[in-house]
Parts: sequence; structure tokens; C-alpha cells
Amino acid sequence: MSDTSNARFRARLERRKPLLGTLLTLPSPEIAEVMAAAGFDWLFIDMEHGLLDFAAVQRMVQAVSHSCPCIVRVPHNEPILIAKALDTGAAGIIVPHVNTASEARAAVRAAKYPPVGERSIGVARAQGYGGRLQAAIAHDNDDTLIVAQVEHIAAVANIREIVGVPGISAVFIGPFDLSASLGKPGEIDAPDVQEAIAAIVSASAAKPLACGIFVVDGEAAGRAFAAGHSLVCATTETLLLGQAAADLVGRAKR
Repeated sequence: MSDTSNARFRARLERRKPLLGTLLTLPSPEIAEVMAAAGFDWLFIDMEHGLLDFAAVQRMVQAVSHSCPCIVRVPHNEPILIAKALDTGAAGIIVPHVNTASEARAAVRAAKYPPVGERSIGVARAQGYGGRLQAAIAHDNDDTLIVAQVEHIAAVANIREIVGVPGISAVFIGPFDLSASLGKPGEIDAPDVQEAIAAIVSASAAKPLACGIFVVDGEAAGRAFAAGHSLVCATTETLLLGQAAADLVGRAKR
């Protein structure tokens, strides 16, 4: 996306404004374009569970980054994966399974150039294939979004330390894995799961730092915004397609 658009999105995130996204799992720039045109504030490109390699991610980012920021969830908290995701020109990364402040600091080191971090300097799309290399080195440490995904009760125990790590832009809750870590897989509304989610929101607000969550539909997204979340991801492109198709078939065959 343009530097101006990226700065605008980052400023809204820092002010904890409501930012609605959806999760993309299929290697399709066309689907990314459709979702961007629908009016989402950002797109969650999923390399952890989606059928995506780095070439597919870059094509998706190329298709929409002029108008809609893309944040890539890498498969693991590993420097090479983080660097390659950022080299596509994505606005930032989501790092899964961050349970400690040490793991959050490792993600920051991998995402930032020296002397702040240890990100390798490449000449990929994010650096204009070499044409904006010096600008990237000068500005990307400040511009890149680094989102720590908290999705285990161990992360809840360490949440105040995690949100205090310099360089973390936001935390993002994975409610399904969080519920599983509490012995209640999929029971998002269970009281202890909701208590854990509330603890993450509270610790983030005290920083203050943006907090986000995955939800299943638009109504749940509205409730998440009301509860203090800002970086909300509502459902996936496959679920949206399946639900729309089933609704059409049902209406046609009444």
C-alpha cells in the first residue's frame, strides 16, 4: 500500500479505532480484491492454516495494498519467515503462539532492521527490488506493524509483560486455541474463557495498546468493538462463500 495509506492505518490502530478485517486462506489475488472492494479496513492473510506460499502472498498484497493493508500471519515465530513475509510489501505480520515476553521480543528483533533488530536486508518487493532500499532501511522499522497473537492460557499469565515489549503494535486473541488451552475447545462463551479474554483486553488498554480478536460473523464483530477490541477479524473467505452459496440454494429451492 502507499506510505500515506499505511501511515493512516497505523495511526488508526495506535488510537485503537475500530478496524474490521477478514481472514484469507486461499491463494487468490482476485478474492483479495473482492474483499478489499467490499470495504474491509484490512485483510488477514493466513500462512499458518491457509494454502499459501510466499509467492501467493505477494500476489495478494500486490493486488490490494494500494487501497487495503494486508497483515500476514506467519506459520512460526522464525526470523526467515518473518523477513520473507515483510519482503512481500505487507503492512505487517501476525506472529502466532506468543506466550512470553521473550517470544514477543524475538518477533520484534526479526521484524526490525539493525541496529534495533536483526532483520536481514534484502532487495525484494518491499525494498522496491532495490530501488528504495535506503528508504526501507530508514523508515520500515517505524512503519511495520508487529502483532503478537495470544492464544494460550500461558500467554494470559504473561500478558502484562507481553504488551510491554517495545515494538509490539497490537495483540490479537485466538479464541479457539485459547479455549482449547483451558480444556474447553470451541467453547468461546465459557466463563473462564471470557475471563481470560477480558484480562487480555484490560492489560492492553492499560498500556494502552490495540487489542484484536477473531470472531465468526458481523454481529460478533460489533460486540467485540463494543468490548474494547479494535483489530477485529470477522470470519474467513471460505465461510463467507459457503454461507452465501447455501443461502442462495435455500432461497431458490423453497
